[in-house]
Amino acid sequence: MYRRTRRIPVCLLGAAVLGAGALTVLPGAESHADTVGANHGVTIPAGARTPFTTVETESGRPAGGADIHSIEPGDPAPTKATLETEASGYAYTRLDVTGASVSMPNRTGKQANSLVVRAAIPDAPEGGGITASLNLYVDGKYRQAIRLSSEQAWNYRGAGTNPDDPNAGGVAYRFYNEFPVRVKGAPIPAGSTLTLRKDSGNKASFYAVDSVDLENVGPARTRPDGSLSVVDYGADPTFEKDSTTAVQQAVDAAREQGKSVWIPEGKYLTNSFEGAAPLNFTGVTVRGAGMWYSTIYRRPPLPAKQRTQILVGSDTELSDIQIDSNAVWRDVRGPGGADYGINASGAKGWLVERIWTRHTDANWLSGTGGTMRDSRTGDSYGDGFNINNSNKPGPDTKGDNITVQNNFARGTGDDSFAVYSDSGTNGDNGQLSGARVLNNTAIAPWWANGLRIAGGEDIQFRNNLVKSVSSNSALDISVFGDSGHPLESATVSGNVLIGGGGWNGVRHGVRIGSPAPTSRFPDAYTNVTMTDNVMRGALRAGLYIDRKNIRATLTDNTIDGPANQGIWIAPGVTGVGAFRNNTVKNLLPGQVATRNDSKDTFTVTE
Repeated sequence: MYRRTRRIPVCLLGAAVLGAGALTVLPGAESHADTVGANHGVTIPAGARTPFTTVETESGRPAGGADIHSIEPGDPAPTKATLETEASGYAYTRLDVTGASVSMPNRTGKQANSLVVRAAIPDAPEGGGITASLNLYVDGKYRQAIRLSSEQAWNYRGAGTNPDDPNAGGVAYRFYNEFPVRVKGAPIPAGSTLTLRKDSGNKASFYAVDSVDLENVGPARTRPDGSLSVVDYGADPTFEKDSTTAVQQAVDAAREQGKSVWIPEGKYLTNSFEGAAPLNFTGVTVRGAGMWYSTIYRRPPLPAKQRTQILVGSDTELSDIQIDSNAVWRDVRGPGGADYGINASGAKGWLVERIWTRHTDANWLSGTGGTMRDSRTGDSYGDGFNINNSNKPGPDTKGDNITVQNNFARGTGDDSFAVYSDSGTNGDNGQLSGARVLNNTAIAPWWANGLRIAGGEDIQFRNNLVKSVSSNSALDISVFGDSGHPLESATVSGNVLIGGGGWNGVRHGVRIGSPAPTSRFPDAYTNVTMTDNVMRGALRAGLYIDRKNIRATLTDNTIDGPANQGIWIAPGVTGVGAFRNNTVKNLLPGQVATRNDSKDTFTVTE
């Protein structure tokens, strides 16, 4: 449906770069994002600072029968998940014949000793995935084979047996995975060209190659003075024996002695025996050698019957590790094996930084005064980062004054960054307040939204970047179901929101909604101020306002190139919109900047 072969001029070959506080673009590179012109011409960068550079393969040079598949402006809005909808930039390069390749220059100005290849290969006929290699060349010379897998991809929505079964009536989604690669031999020099090629020994019937991250990973961190090493308590860094008990014993000893815990370089098998309890780091500082060096790998027997989340409570500091798992579909506590990456709570605050969660459910963030920063998540089965107040009252789960800053999420299985305030089963759970979601990047969530604000008070989403949402919206502003608290106040400023308007019903670039008639708060208003945001390339309307009881202030925003209207106010909306100095541009023929289907009940003041 969206197959296109494009020859990209040499002058456009390049990289979309995540660095310097934003997704910026190198000279001579194809543009994949933008910055926000705010505060009377001052440029505000949107997105996370990261140590890696992302190169989109559609900005590279296809050869040998490779072609680029993409969704272009004006194409019909998608009605189901496809390899295009789940690709960053809504485009990927397909290699399906021997000799097909895509080449990309390293224009980062730095050498790269590590890569993350984001790609998809077919499922097995009966489900469960396959493995296959893809060859890497540097400046035309073979360097190494990269192992790819679809064992943790290709779920089937609505399958009658389980989400991993392709023959049970479900609809396929979750196609891609990220594959970290340590480059063999010398690092890839700045200015060189790397090529991914399907050779005769690369046996997958097709390779959908989305993007490549280039990173020059520094040396492993060293052991902090006075720390207790998990290896000294019997943990095995060679991944041979289970380390759950040993790691927990080291943490318990450190808590008792007032010391910190050290997780040396290695891969540690945990939760691999039935009945293994989740690791609990509450009250202890736990540090690893770095997210490329120290990995806690959770491998519960499947179908899983136990929790594997890592618990972070008051006065915990956790940093510099990777958390990975063998999960194959989403169902916390269920047989697919997915569980929270970390589950943070506590009335006295906590700090999580420089961690990388993969193939987990959400990073579940509650308590008071917690911060999660400078971290990554990929290929998740739930939200990337979820600030919440749980669903029952308690001093450790209030969800107040939590900050999520400078994090990178790609391929999440629910909202990449979310805040939700829930009144709970009995309606006695208090309102969440003070959430801060700042300078984060959300790329290609395969389910739900890039950003979501679901109720709360004094919520701020500032200077975030969203790119390419498959199923829903780049940003959704509303409440959390029928038990969700109203959105009393939210500020959304300086964000770059690219795409949105996916296949899950009729979705749009950005949506502002309010409680449903069945809500516990049916007459509550949604109150939001949006300033200095860029909304670009929505697959339907750029900004959609629905339901009733909306108070929205929109100032100095830009809506660029939506497939349908710039702003669409649906029938039945009540309230007021204060719209000032907003720009709608690059409309397609026949589309209008603003369509108000509730003129008698929703007053727009310019």
